[in-house]
Amino acid sequence: MRRAASRRSFAAFGLLFMATFIIACSPGRNGCEHERACPAVDQSQPLILNAADGERRLHRPPPGSLSDLTAPFILKVDRKNGGAPEFVMLTEDIPSGQGISPHMHPHSDEILFIHAGTGLATLAGRQAVVGAGATIYMPRNTVASLKNTGPGPLSIVAVFSKPGYEEYLRAISVPEGETPTPLTVDELSAIRARQLDHAVYSHP
Repeated sequence: MRRAASRRSFAAFGLLFMATFIIACSPGRNGCEHERACPAVDQSQPLILNAADGERRLHRPPPGSLSDLTAPFILKVDRKNGGAPEFVMLTEDIPSGQGISPHMHPHSDEILFIHAGTGLATLAGRQAVVGAGATIYMPRNTVASLKNTGPGPLSIVAVFSKPGYEEYLRAISVPEGETPTPLTVDELSAIRARQLDHAVYSHP
C-alpha cells in the first residue's frame, strides 16, 4: 500500500516537473525566446572570476574615422564563457582620450558601471560627467556614447540583457597573445553591417 502511494507521489512529482519545464521553455517565457532553443538544465557553469579572469582580447586598431578605441577587454560571462543563455558581461579599461562611439542596441538593454576614472557620457542627447560609482542604463534603441576625459584609464563593467554583441566584439578583436592587425574602413563597415541585429553605429 505504501509502495503504491510512493509510486503515485513520485509519478505526480515527475509530471509536475515536466509541466513546469515545458511552461518555462515555451516561446516568450524567460529562458527561451522565438527561434532559440531552451538551454539544457546543466548547460550553464557557475563561475567565480577574479579581475584578470575571463576571455582576454585585444581590439584591432580601428580606422580613426569610425572609432579610436584600442583598449584590451575581457569577456567575463556569455554563452561561451559560463554558458549564460541570456546575458553578457565584460570589463574594459578605456585609455585617456579614447571612447565608445555613438551606437545603440536594437534588442538588448545595457548597463554600464564606472569602476574608476572620469568620463563624459552621452545618452539620448543628454550629456553628463561620470566618475567612479556611476551607473548608466541604456534601454534598447537608445543612442549612447562614452569618452574618457580623465588622465588615467576609465574602467567600466558592461552588462547586456541579451546575447549577440559579444560576437561583434570578437569580430573586431583578437585573443590576447595574437597580433591585432589594423582594421580598414571597409572591413569595419562590413562587420558592422553584418551585426546590425546587435549594434547600430551612428557612423557605420
